[in-house]
Amino acid sequence: MQLKSRFVQISIVLVAAYAAGLAGAFTVEALKGNHSGNDLDQDLIRAVDAAKVPVGFGESSTPAAPFDFVEAADISTRAVVYIKTTSNVPQQSFNDWFFGDVFSNRQQLVVNSGSGVILSEDGYIVTNNHVVEKAVKVEIVLNDKQAYEAKVIGTDPSTDLALLKIEARNLPVIPLTNSNKVKVGEWVLAVGNPFNLTSTVTAGIVSAKGRNLNIVNNIAPIESFIQTDAAINPGNSGGALVNARGELVGINTAILSRTGAYNGYGFAVPANIVSKVIRDLKEFGSVQRAFFGADVLDIDAKIKERLKLNDFKGVYVNGVAGYGPAKEAGMKEGDILISFNNVPVDSKASFDEQLSYYRPGEKVSLTWLRDSKEKSSLVELTNTEGTTAVLKKEAVHSAKLAADFEAISKLEKDKFKIEGGVRITNISAGYMARLGLREGYIITHVNKTPVLTAAEAIDILENMRGNISIEGIDQNGRKSYFSFFSY
Repeated sequence: MQLKSRFVQISIVLVAAYAAGLAGAFTVEALKGNHSGNDLDQDLIRAVDAAKVPVGFGESSTPAAPFDFVEAADISTRAVVYIKTTSNVPQQSFNDWFFGDVFSNRQQLVVNSGSGVILSEDGYIVTNNHVVEKAVKVEIVLNDKQAYEAKVIGTDPSTDLALLKIEARNLPVIPLTNSNKVKVGEWVLAVGNPFNLTSTVTAGIVSAKGRNLNIVNNIAPIESFIQTDAAINPGNSGGALVNARGELVGINTAILSRTGAYNGYGFAVPANIVSKVIRDLKEFGSVQRAFFGADVLDIDAKIKERLKLNDFKGVYVNGVAGYGPAKEAGMKEGDILISFNNVPVDSKASFDEQLSYYRPGEKVSLTWLRDSKEKSSLVELTNTEGTTAVLKKEAVHSAKLAADFEAISKLEKDKFKIEGGVRITNISAGYMARLGLREGYIITHVNKTPVLTAAEAIDILENMRGNISIEGIDQNGRKSYFSFFSY
């Protein structure tokens, strides 16, 4: 009788284990499942919406102590691609300078590499902007060695992200997770192609969140990096940072190093920011950045003492633009912004990240302190022109100058206190490169003549001879001058 009872107990355990195994297999297959282009849109919308909601204490996206990373590595390595780019770089010679041939377009091809992450089964791939910028050809090599030429759908220098597209079907994908739920101390994997070593996986933990490194060279950079001690090296750029379930936590972007190789820390753009940027690039071709209308700073000991604050919560409002949501709300320099749409703000990085989730035209609530008294207001976010219209990049290309030119925004005019100007972008081998001008430089005057439109800048520079002086704003926001002679 006891033997029969024992047999029944064992049978029940075996049946339960079998059922659990089926459920586990189903879960793994669900994680591995393919996403269509429409599924990608829904994933991005859900991720962006989830990012706007504050996450409660104790929530975590992964188990605190996973047994291994085998499943996560299997999911992610199949969906991380090798990116090979071909770029033209200026090839200078003594004759070019001696005889004043600044219009010479001598160039040489340079091949570089990086990583990317497949987000949809029909071929949408995210990577870093710096991986593909200036590339004349982008080639994608999948984990199974199949190769495709990729089209650059759009780029966003503010977050160092880019969206690519290849003509393929039934590709493996990495599911996105809400990066707000990621906890410091949580296990993660970095997946990419360092030093041309394809499908490399390294493990570490999230060692910090909301890092602002001041490495994104842009007027409105969005830096709120996830910091990890998983080994990241050159070639990992654009690769995946995933949790123990194989979900995308972020896109690996930078390392902190004095040698150019791994030195202890890597940094990734959070998945929630990636979601918003990719959604905009897919829909509009450019990111629809919301404008707040004020500069903010982290609260340090000096600000805390000067304003007699009780703690370091919030961010210090360092200046309010002459137009925009902050001014309409009644905010002033010296206020302490403590909440953005009901999400507590504790650093400039966290504020920038929250703002990056929204588009112009969306309404948010602001809460701030002035003289220890709390104030609040509901405002409508705008774009850099002070409207809620969809903005698209309108660059004009000059083959002779080997660069693109675009008019600057109202925001930039106000920030630099200038009447107008033209930004240089997409510089390749040729005239502008030989002058030493870098991408992002704003030309305000040529030979003391104001330059307000891209067409004006191109016409003047293409036809001017003799002594030429260029006045403008460099990438660090400083006034600078260039002087040269053209035959």
